Amino acid sequence: MGTLTVIENIKPKGLGVRHAQTFLLFLAMLFAFSMRVNMSMAIVDMTNSENDEYFDWSYSVQSMILSSFFWGYVILQIPGGELAKKFGGKILITISVSVNALLSLAMPIGAKYGGWQFVVGCRVLQGLTQAFVYPSMHHLVSQWIPLEEKGRLSTIIYAGGQLGIALQLIAAGFLATAWGWQAIFYANGTLGAIWTVAYLYFGSSSPESSKLISEEELTYIQTSLGRVGGPKKYPTPFRKIATCLPFWAAVIAHCGQNWGFFTLMTEMPTYMAKVLDVNLTKNGVLSSLPYLAMYILSFPMGTMTDLIIRRGWLSVTNTRKLFNSIGLWGPALALIGLSYTPEGNMLLAVIMLTISVGINAGQYTGYMLISIDLAPNFSSSLMGISNCIANIVSIIAPMVCGLIIQDETDPAEWRKVFFLASGVYFFTNLFFILFTTSTRQTWNDPDQEIDVEKKTPEKAASVHI
Repeated sequence: MGTLTVIENIKPKGLGVRHAQTFLLFLAMLFAFSMRVNMSMAIVDMTNSENDEYFDWSYSVQSMILSSFFWGYVILQIPGGELAKKFGGKILITISVSVNALLSLAMPIGAKYGGWQFVVGCRVLQGLTQAFVYPSMHHLVSQWIPLEEKGRLSTIIYAGGQLGIALQLIAAGFLATAWGWQAIFYANGTLGAIWTVAYLYFGSSSPESSKLISEEELTYIQTSLGRVGGPKKYPTPFRKIATCLPFWAAVIAHCGQNWGFFTLMTEMPTYMAKVLDVNLTKNGVLSSLPYLAMYILSFPMGTMTDLIIRRGWLSVTNTRKLFNSIGLWGPALALIGLSYTPEGNMLLAVIMLTISVGINAGQYTGYMLISIDLAPNFSSSLMGISNCIANIVSIIAPMVCGLIIQDETDPAEWRKVFFLASGVYFFTNLFFILFTTSTRQTWNDPDQEIDVEKKTPEKAASVHI
């Protein structure tokens, strides 16, 4: 508590450069996720034969286009983590957003002359570069965000992704109706290009490299993070990571989160259309409600996280476990409720779906921050490993749903899918509760670890405690 008091005394008043960085990274997540999901909305209008200009693509070709993003996305997760650690997060997030923006701008003309092959190629490239998003964000959060503000500011950043999905779902229909499906890509690409110019000027990989930060704010961040001088760079200790049970507990939770989230995201429109006779894909506003709920709920959860840690009501570890439990066990219960929604009851189904996705916001201050807690020097590498494995799960989950559901109009078969997702949510979070911790690992700072090993056994023991 003594250390915390000192940090609070030196906290600069008002907004600082760290808040400007938070806002820029929030926009990066918003635009990245908008460009990630824009094809799922645009392809409906691109293949509409009632339009003057449309593409006669089969369902299998459309499925290939929609899945091609993840081909590249999974491949570069782990290399992306290593690159972020070596070169810093600024370079990689700039590459990610700028390349996605350029490809979005090229999509309408490229699709016209290059066909679906060009579109697939663009989506693979977008996936490859968006593989840098989470590792670079984790690295930037570990460098910029003080411990006492980590819940609130990191939530603002990561929740930008959900707002990006919601806004894309809402805006796409209006853009396509007013100016054609091409306007969806042009709008995304233009906004991404504007962000790139702004971030190149105002963004920084770390407080130490910023030309805008005050000495007072720099000292505050460094003191909070226990860092003297610039960020340190070490070879990634893959062997230590492989045997770190708290990290793998966070990976398991990440996998459970992706299973449930992608089951909902990919299967809900079909469930609503076939069982409840409500086609959400044609109603962008209705489709966006769960993601807007997740975005809105993320802020009180992030603020509560900081308050609980600052007041000392719970340890950092138990705070992470509490909010991860809200984020995973809450949707598990809501999915069970959704599975028993009466046929044709659209209102109740949308409420349960909104709760299922909305309360999932707890994961932002749960497993998402464990990698930064355990080893901030290697947070990008840890996130790359975790996101790689979890996104393989996100590809498998819809395939399993396809195997379970033989009759899309049978509520009993959908109930199996929802119960399976609930079970995955429950047991992965239980593993997280039992085995994770936020205690800083000794291998985060190899120099310090070497010093500890040189001490006598009695002194070494006292240091590790």
